[in-house]
Amino acid sequence: LIMSPAMWKWTCLVSHLLLSTTVSPLGRQQPPHPKRPFITFTGEQAEGNFNHLVVDERTGHIYLGAVNRIYKLSSDLKVLVTHETGPDDDNPKCYPPRIVQTCNEPLTPTNNINKMLLIDYKENRLIACGSLYQGICKLLRLDDLFKLGEPFHKKEHYLSGVNESGSVFGVIVSYSNMDDKLFIATAVDGKPEYFPTISSRKLTKNSEADGMFAYVFHDEFVASMIKIPSDTFTIIPDFDIYYIYGFSSGNFVYFLTLQPEMISPPGSTTKEQVYTSKLVRLCKEDTAFNSYVEVPIGCEKNGVEYRLLQAAYLSKAGAILARSLNVGPEDDILFTVFSKGQKRKMKSLDESALCIFVLKNINDRIKDRLQSCYRGEGTLDLAWLKVKDIPCSSALLTIDDNFCGLDMNAPLGVSSMVRGLPIFTEDGDRMTSVIAYVYKNHSLAFVGTKSGKLKK
Repeated sequence: LIMSPAMWKWTCLVSHLLLSTTVSPLGRQQPPHPKRPFITFTGEQAEGNFNHLVVDERTGHIYLGAVNRIYKLSSDLKVLVTHETGPDDDNPKCYPPRIVQTCNEPLTPTNNINKMLLIDYKENRLIACGSLYQGICKLLRLDDLFKLGEPFHKKEHYLSGVNESGSVFGVIVSYSNMDDKLFIATAVDGKPEYFPTISSRKLTKNSEADGMFAYVFHDEFVASMIKIPSDTFTIIPDFDIYYIYGFSSGNFVYFLTLQPEMISPPGSTTKEQVYTSKLVRLCKEDTAFNSYVEVPIGCEKNGVEYRLLQAAYLSKAGAILARSLNVGPEDDILFTVFSKGQKRKMKSLDESALCIFVLKNINDRIKDRLQSCYRGEGTLDLAWLKVKDIPCSSALLTIDDNFCGLDMNAPLGVSSMVRGLPIFTEDGDRMTSVIAYVYKNHSLAFVGTKSGKLKK
């Protein structure tokens, strides 16, 4: 069987899952097929988990981020190159940059957990960010994983000290005639004075350039970043924004998040902490981040609320799905997996739902909110930035689909939730991952589950 690189992308993403049961359109479970051989790769046992995987669309080569290792694999999962990233002497209480201030804390051998893996196609390099030293990144040559650069001289070279492998998400915005941008979104683990939760960085052509990962814009008052105010943590001590997925579409960059907030249940005088899934949108060209808007997203079926985002994937509608959604076949569709409820981030319930969102519908909701705010209606409504009670200011201007904000009415929150369309639910084996694509006008989704099953 000969596969194209694109086909290998899908095969390798799910090759470690057990192909077990298939679900019919009516939701009936079909008998499992006889087990078939599939290709596997096993790392060194001492390394622990694999963290991230990306596939080169041009060659089919696979790059695998693990604890203390980056692997380059062939499309049949043979090891081509290995690059060591750790362990190294470190202490989580040491703050960057190390070259400026000596750390007086005791240093011990510490694992380097891969937190982000991105292919920079334009410059033929791999961006591999880890947990050591409060989160620094290496730039590795795709061919042989030779280290091209490892910026660590400036404070902005350090992304986040969080050790969780799913704590950072990056989106590259590419240009033909200038340096690319890297939008970075990360949990900050209670250290907002050191790390912005979202920022846009310079991706310089020279991997060793002093400006690599510098903020796209930074002066005394404005920068290409959003920071969580320190006093937010006095209200919610374990507050953080967890980034589940990110992508770019049109003139915007989007991140899907999970974040805690305090709500008052109906009939109660006390507040309780829940988790809310939100989509965050920024203009690609917004250097001051005045375009920051976030909108709650969720799903409901038969009266059951699915609000804890587990995974997401951007795809096209395809001709058949497009007709039923009344959109074009090239319109962007978000395939999302939510688990039931709002309260248990770390121990999500097994009941889960696969839901779809039309990106245009979310953008329309954001545009409506921007227009109402610039008419002076309501407040900015973004509780974690301590601006919930600041009223919107009126301004006479036209807000179209590509409006990127002014230094007023920003950052902005949308209060009403955008609901997705539930297309499949699973009650016993929580869905945890999703990918989707169009094949012969049909939209196909592959969903991975907690127990290692794959549903098509």
